[in-house]
Amino acid sequence: EARVSVGQIQVGSALSHIDMSGSGRPRTSSFAEPPGAPGAVSAAAGSSVTGGISAGKSGASQATGSSSTGFGNLKLARDSGKVTTVVATPGQGPDRPQEVSYTDIKVIGNGSFGVVYQARLIDSQEMVAIKKVLQDKRFKNRELQIMRKLDHCNIVRLRYFFYSSGEKKDEVYLNLVLDFVPETVYRVARHFNKAKTTIPIIYVKVYMYQLFRSLAYIHSQGVCHRDIKPQNLLVDPETAILKLCDFGSAKQLVRGEPNVSYICSRYYRAPELIFGATDYTSNIDIWSAGCVLAELLLGQPIFPGDSGVDQLVEIIKVLGTPTREQIREMNPNYTEFKFPQIKAHPWTKVFKPRTPPEAISLCSRLLEYTPVTRLSPLEACAHAFFEELRQPTARLPSGRELPLLFNFSPVELSIQPQLNSTLIPPHARAQTSPASHGMYNTSYPTNAYYMFRSCLLDDYIFTRLG
Repeated sequence: EARVSVGQIQVGSALSHIDMSGSGRPRTSSFAEPPGAPGAVSAAAGSSVTGGISAGKSGASQATGSSSTGFGNLKLARDSGKVTTVVATPGQGPDRPQEVSYTDIKVIGNGSFGVVYQARLIDSQEMVAIKKVLQDKRFKNRELQIMRKLDHCNIVRLRYFFYSSGEKKDEVYLNLVLDFVPETVYRVARHFNKAKTTIPIIYVKVYMYQLFRSLAYIHSQGVCHRDIKPQNLLVDPETAILKLCDFGSAKQLVRGEPNVSYICSRYYRAPELIFGATDYTSNIDIWSAGCVLAELLLGQPIFPGDSGVDQLVEIIKVLGTPTREQIREMNPNYTEFKFPQIKAHPWTKVFKPRTPPEAISLCSRLLEYTPVTRLSPLEACAHAFFEELRQPTARLPSGRELPLLFNFSPVELSIQPQLNSTLIPPHARAQTSPASHGMYNTSYPTNAYYMFRSCLLDDYIFTRLG
């Protein structure tokens, strides 16, 4: 409450001294901003890295050395050819510990959360990422608990987890063995930005569609990610498959139970969080996704605030001053309304002239002050902006087929069944095995295909639609 009251004073004074009458784009930072800049943290530092982590001191056979991070990454780099064997528990299914061996270990990122490594599994020769974090013995690790219950093709898979001892007495580290995915949306977009060109709109559609699918799934499980940003969206540049990663800030939201409002990376932070709301919903993820979409279209963040308060200023420059009712919807406990009245900037003037109208329309439905009026993830998937993806002739710029986008599970089809006939185009209802597309990742459970086939039968769909 103290933070909120302070914020009210700061917000009021900040807005009263800032000229928001200009019709041009607010000053922003580009995708090419330095890794230390707010909202542009490198993928590695966000633990999203290129996918995974490997343990620094994973068992007695793993040598570690001293380093500034305390994870022994300098020694690890020298021992990258060493084979490490640990006893690990599968990420999904029964707790049946088994020996897992990996090699070719190298550090690919570190930050306040810990260290991320890349490694190769000996048995399958597959690359994995290993995220190593200090474990507080007093509490269960929330990220581990959440990842163990998630199973979706657009969410990075937890393959195994194991614990390792640290250099200090009683120091224990949790190691999450994850899918390795080579790139992030942040770095892909930065590549195009450096080339002074815009990312092809088909990529924007394919990436955002898969992000919304992942959000629909986790929200149906009661999980809010709370840190959606380009750095946490892993992508395979060849197949365009996207996987949501880094559930370090995620939480199972329970109505009536308070949550911290100081969450989510600043550029992507929903306005209700800035207003200090503690009873927010998963709609904060929708706002963040809208910010990601706008950033891909603009080539730069849409709301590049220098501070928490300045973040609200940037939002008001585009959306205008929120009404009293909108503020109440964001945080009923916020009672001061000392805001200059700023008119909303037309969405068509926010984006470049050739931006598809459907893209602008979708952005406007995601970036709304009132949380409950934002589109749901599946409503976003059904939006006209993604209509091209539902055409049987749609292809990536390379000529390659799109990744599987319509292999909805029964869980997904039960979320908003009235949308199913829109979400699954006629040609996709007869799709064959994912393997026949030659580009679907093996992390999807094999029995999911049989679920997939049954749930795509016309009779099933139309029965569900009633």
